[in-house]
Amino acid sequence: MAHPTGVRTGTAPPLPGTAVLDNAVWAALTGPHAPLADRYGRAARYRPETYAFAALADPADPAAWADLHTLVGPGHPVRVKPVERVPDGWEVLGEGIGVQLVDTALRAEPAPEAVRLGAGDVPEILDLVARTRPGPFLGRTVEMGTYLGIRHRGRLVAMAGERLRLPGWTEISAVCTDPAYRGRGLATRLVRAVAAGVRERGDTPFLHAAAGNTSAIRLYESLGFTLRRRSRIVHLRSPGTTGAGRTLDVTTGSTGRTPARPATPDGRR
Repeated sequence: MAHPTGVRTGTAPPLPGTAVLDNAVWAALTGPHAPLADRYGRAARYRPETYAFAALADPADPAAWADLHTLVGPGHPVRVKPVERVPDGWEVLGEGIGVQLVDTALRAEPAPEAVRLGAGDVPEILDLVARTRPGPFLGRTVEMGTYLGIRHRGRLVAMAGERLRLPGWTEISAVCTDPAYRGRGLATRLVRAVAAGVRERGDTPFLHAAAGNTSAIRLYESLGFTLRRRSRIVHLRSPGTTGAGRTLDVTTGSTGRTPARPATPDGRR
């Protein structure tokens, strides 16, 4: 199923049921991945060593940015997507453009040679990630979902897994192959195998890639993914003052000046 879209324009025909993907990190942090989240009001983030991103209920809402400042504290780095405009006072440390692709014609099937990876495999996973640079992967990222790997003579040479999980959708991520083993279709088999597990529980696969990674985008499109949208990704440092004089301790729920009040259902204190 082909859709006439391109990385240059960032446009795609509307696909049904995809609106939740417009703010995928927020949908995950306030949905299936809520147990992995720290949240304050209209801002949330993944806990350290899990995934290096935060999200806002509405990136255009100044109150959400104020909540993010309270959540991360003054002078701290944080990654956020999608973002069109960064408020005054937030320092941009880096930025890029990402693309989002959704499954429209993927053939999902198990890979008999793939093995499930867990906490005990993290040193090998991080070594493979360091050599292949598939995107952010931290010491506890493996807790976000199912990760599968292929070994050769006991050595991990390829992997793929699940990252963001939101209502009805699961992101396939960390797709990487040791340079010495490329050209053997390992990434394709792993993407299809991860997708098979995603579909078994009733979700639809999607994924993200850097807009400049045209070889990966071509691979995903050839497998049956459709390029849906582009978005700006920013690496920021929060303003260096507390503003209202509060810094939230997300572990204890206390603030720097006044005792914490009970959280409301939306996470605001």
